[in-house]
Amino acid sequence: MSPELLSVLVLAVVFVIATTRSVNMGALAFAAAFGVGTLVADLDADGVFAGFPGDLFVVLVGVTYLFALARANGTTDWLVHAAVRLVRGRVALIPWVMFALTGALTAIGAVSPAAVAIVAPIALSFAARYGISPLLMGAMVVHGAQAGGFSPISIYGSIVNGIVEREKLPGSEITLFLASLLANLVIAAVVFAVCGGPKLWRQGTVAETAASPGEGDEEPGGTAGGGTGGGGIRTAPASTLTRTDAPAAAVPLTAPVIATLVCLVALVVAVLGFDLDAGLTAITLAVVLSTVWPDVSRRAVTEIAWPTVLLICGVLTYVGVLDEMGTITWAGEGVGGIGVPLLAAVLLCYIGAIVSAFASSVGIMGALIPLAVPFLAQGEIGAVGMVAALAVSATVVDVSPFSTNGALVLAAAPDVDRERFFRQLMAYGGIVVAAVPAVVWLVMVVPGWG
Repeated sequence: MSPELLSVLVLAVVFVIATTRSVNMGALAFAAAFGVGTLVADLDADGVFAGFPGDLFVVLVGVTYLFALARANGTTDWLVHAAVRLVRGRVALIPWVMFALTGALTAIGAVSPAAVAIVAPIALSFAARYGISPLLMGAMVVHGAQAGGFSPISIYGSIVNGIVEREKLPGSEITLFLASLLANLVIAAVVFAVCGGPKLWRQGTVAETAASPGEGDEEPGGTAGGGTGGGGIRTAPASTLTRTDAPAAAVPLTAPVIATLVCLVALVVAVLGFDLDAGLTAITLAVVLSTVWPDVSRRAVTEIAWPTVLLICGVLTYVGVLDEMGTITWAGEGVGGIGVPLLAAVLLCYIGAIVSAFASSVGIMGALIPLAVPFLAQGEIGAVGMVAALAVSATVVDVSPFSTNGALVLAAAPDVDRERFFRQLMAYGGIVVAAVPAVVWLVMVVPGWG
């Protein structure tokens, strides 16, 4: 048995044990990385740790720490109610607002994980407050990020278009952008329809109302809705919505809330405007808030998603071992050697989807596009369609909990059963991996675009 095949089988065993024995998959993956790396790939400790995602570790810890502080001091409550006011109380629009927001951020140049790190905690706090499926909200955030991810001025778009130019392939920046935008828009619409979107529309409009005396009315000067006041969130059809002049904030704009809002704006500006690392920036801002308000900090530290951090870092370390020993290149070259171009094309799309679910989307595109050059040169397959199909296949699967975006969504979800949510994301990611490459191959490759 070849070392590459053995390493793939070990990965399958890790999945089986984690699923059947409820052992943290990250811990299993660390053990597998140590065993396979030292016994099969002849790597030393430095070689095994070469795949440890230090940057993702800091992002997960920093972002979940910052937003744990925001939840503890009431800032996320304030933001949730501000979102309700923005869409005039129609909760069903909020997932689409989050889709559009992350799409706009990536389209103007934000790295996809940075956009998700900024939007996901707010979106999932909203989902927890109003009973929206966290899978629905998380998928809308991630697919929104990928919808804008291939604009001509985006990071992904610039990288892929640069690879196409370097390989001297025909290219179309607009086709690439529109292919990703439409694919993610269609997937988001399907997820919205399947995961409770129609029910949200039927609920109508939510509004914070002041109840009558004896029924939880707010006192003069009190706050409507959650938080400290006696009022609550009431769901009502739009036709019977009660309008009030009561303030819509869940909590007042206290000094900690104002400071946290300033920190969140600073996070956006630092990441998008100055290209600073999202994780390091978030943890620095969290430390500043913790120093000023230490009582809140003590509660927030316990809410950092440590099991999720262990899971993601362990799996990605093992994937790094696979990369070090050449397993990923071995699989790609095996497919590239197939003599039937259309079959090779669909298999490359599947390899891109499967590997990207655990590793860097841009990295796998950088490896697969050159592998496609030999059969693209035969002229039987259009280069524009093939590149678009590979780009969509390799990025749409970022809903996987093992990818950076999926991990951020998993870590950001408050008040959920994380093991159950992890299984939901893994199942949904599996569906995307199984279905999307075949669909984009049929739509973009078989017709021979470009």
